[in-house]
Amino acid sequence: MQAPFGTGQANRESTDLAFTDPLTGLGNHRRFFDKVDRLISDRADDPAPFTVGILDLDGFKPINDLFGHKAGDDILIQVAMRLRASMDGHSTVCRIGADEFAFLYPLVFSEDAAAEKSRMLIEILSAPYDVGERTARLSASVGCSLFYSGDETTEILINKAETALYHAKRSGRGRVVVYTREMEEAAKRVTRIEQALRRAVSAGEVEPHFQPIVDLTTRRTIGFETLARWTDRDLGAVPPTVFIPIAEERGIIGPLSQLVLRKATEAARSWPKDLFLSFNLSPSQLVDQNTGLHILAILDRTGFDPRRLEIEITETGLMNDPASAAQIVEDLRRVGIRVSLDDFGTGQSSLGRLREFHFDKLKIDRAFVASILEDRPSEHIIRAILAMCEGLGMDVVAEGIEEEAQADRLVQFGCAGGQGYLFGKPADADATLGYLRDSFRGALRAKAI
Repeated sequence: MQAPFGTGQANRESTDLAFTDPLTGLGNHRRFFDKVDRLISDRADDPAPFTVGILDLDGFKPINDLFGHKAGDDILIQVAMRLRASMDGHSTVCRIGADEFAFLYPLVFSEDAAAEKSRMLIEILSAPYDVGERTARLSASVGCSLFYSGDETTEILINKAETALYHAKRSGRGRVVVYTREMEEAAKRVTRIEQALRRAVSAGEVEPHFQPIVDLTTRRTIGFETLARWTDRDLGAVPPTVFIPIAEERGIIGPLSQLVLRKATEAARSWPKDLFLSFNLSPSQLVDQNTGLHILAILDRTGFDPRRLEIEITETGLMNDPASAAQIVEDLRRVGIRVSLDDFGTGQSSLGRLREFHFDKLKIDRAFVASILEDRPSEHIIRAILAMCEGLGMDVVAEGIEEEAQADRLVQFGCAGGQGYLFGKPADADATLGYLRDSFRGALRAKAI
C-alpha cells in the first residue's frame, strides 16, 4: 500500500528537527554522532585519519549574566554563523551543548593540521560581538582527537576530544590541545586517584594536619591552619596539590571537607581556649547554600565553639557566585565564626571584594613574602596592604615566612601575624598536642626566670 501523499516529506522534516539545534540551526549532538558514525563506517576498510574537535566558549556564563539570556542567545547565533562560514564543503560543525560546539574535519590528517585549524576557529571567534548598542568579546578553548584505527568508536573519539579540551581549559583561555597517549595515561591516573579518594573519604582515612599561626612580635602561637593530608595504602602519600583539585572536579570536596573539619574540631577541643582553628573552604562550597548548615552541624556534633573557628576563602572562590558566597559568609559570621580572605593579591578586583564583603582577617600571599627582602615592589605592596587593613579594622597574617629576616621585616612594617616553616611545618593531631605542651612548658620556664 502506498504511503499517503506528503507523509514521506513530513517524516523527513520530523527527522531534520530531531537532528537540528533550534537556536542556531546547526546540527545537534545526534547529528554530530551520526556524521562521525558514518565516516568511521565509510573508512572501515581503509581507516585514513580524520579530526574530531570540541570547542568551548571561555567566560560565556559571565557574559550571559551581564547582558541577559536574550543577548547570550544572540551571541550563540553569531558564533554559529561564524563557525558555519568557516567550514569547507567536507567539514561539519554542530552545537552539542549550551556553549559547546563540535566539528568534524574529514580531510585533516595530522595533529599539527588539527591544531592549526582549531587556532583559526579561535581567531574567527575572537572578533567583537554585537549586543544591542554594545559589544562583547569572547575567547574559546578547543580539544581535538584524531581517528587512526577502526577500533575507535565515535564515543571514544569524543571522549578523547573532551579530555583534550579539559587540558586546554586548565592551561588558560584561548588554547588548543590535541589528544595524546600521555593524556590517556594521565586520565587513567586521575581516575585511579579519584576512586581511591572516594574510598578513603568513606572510610575516614583523610587526616587533618595543623600549621601554627603566630604573633610575630612575641612568637606566641595564636592559632592553627587546618590542612588535609592523605596517605593511600596503594598510592602512598598523595600531595594535596594533586588530590584537592580532583576532589573539586569530581564532586568529592564536600564530603572530604566535612570529614577533615570534624576531625580537626575534635582534635582542637583539647587545645587552650584562646587558640583558634582556621579552615579553608573550596570555591565549589561557596556556591552550595548547604555549606553553612554542614559547618554548624559539625560544630554542634563536636562541641567546638564557633567563635574559635576561622573560615578561609579565596577571591577565586568568591567570583564564581558572589551572591551565594555573600550569603554563606553572612550565615557563618552570624554565629560568631570569623571569615578570612586567603591568598590576597593573587586574584582579581581585590579592593572591590574588600568593600563588598566584611572580612575579619586578610592573609598576604606567600609570593609577596618570598620576595620581600630583595624586591622593592613586593615591599611597597605589603606596606600598602597593612595600611589598608589598619584603616578597615582587619587583622593580617603573612603566609610563607621561612627566614628570620622576613619575619623581622614584617614586624618592622607593622604586620601582627605570621605563618610558615620558620614557625612550624604542618603536623598531625598528636604532634600538634605535643607542640602545645612543649610551648606551655617553655612559657612556664620563661616566667620562672
